[in-house]
Amino acid sequence: MEEPDIINNLEKTLSTFKNPDCRLVAVSKTKPISILEQAYAAGIRDFGENKVQEMTEKADQLPKDIRWHMIGHLQRNKVKYIAPYVHLIHSVDSLRLLKQIDKEGKKVERIIPCLLQVHIAKEETKYGWDEKELMDFLSGEEIKTMKNIHIAGLMGMATNTDNFQTIRNEFKGLSQLFDKLKSMVLPEQVQLKELSMGMSADYLIAQDEGSTMVRIGSAIFGARNYT
Repeated sequence: MEEPDIINNLEKTLSTFKNPDCRLVAVSKTKPISILEQAYAAGIRDFGENKVQEMTEKADQLPKDIRWHMIGHLQRNKVKYIAPYVHLIHSVDSLRLLKQIDKEGKKVERIIPCLLQVHIAKEETKYGWDEKELMDFLSGEEIKTMKNIHIAGLMGMATNTDNFQTIRNEFKGLSQLFDKLKSMVLPEQVQLKELSMGMSADYLIAQDEGSTMVRIGSAIFGARNYT
């Protein structure tokens, strides 16, 4: 099976970026080490995985300057395996999960960077906080007790649809919420700088609406699994 042309795909993708300051997280889930090594050689340092075991196995075999991003739904009992090294957890979709991350961060003496995942899509299967939950939490007292997490921003996944206006509206709503929260007086654990939204099919719309970080897999690695 022919492997993807990583360098060419990466150059093509980056050439379309509307915001040069928007960071690309290469979604490397299901891809073998050999493919990740090519991406690393091409200059990629931010890799996104959605399964803890797969990310840990790859982190053990690849260079230590890679920044590993957990982008998939994270179970609380799996946090301990990535707590020592994960660069950023995008998918913090509940207070219970955030508490567990704080607990595991304390054990390994790390402050773990997180993004709070906001439910913006029409699909009920998507995870995340709603606006009221988010506002209540960030303005409440409980977060002030969490000393081993750092909330660096928000993450959202748009509805899986061909209706680009729906996608744009969802990203726009998340961006407006992001700006609204930044205007508030927030605890020291919260410094909102990252807005993670946009994937291979919609990253240009996401950049229009203020994304600082896009999660791109198939545009770089191809749609198939190379095993």
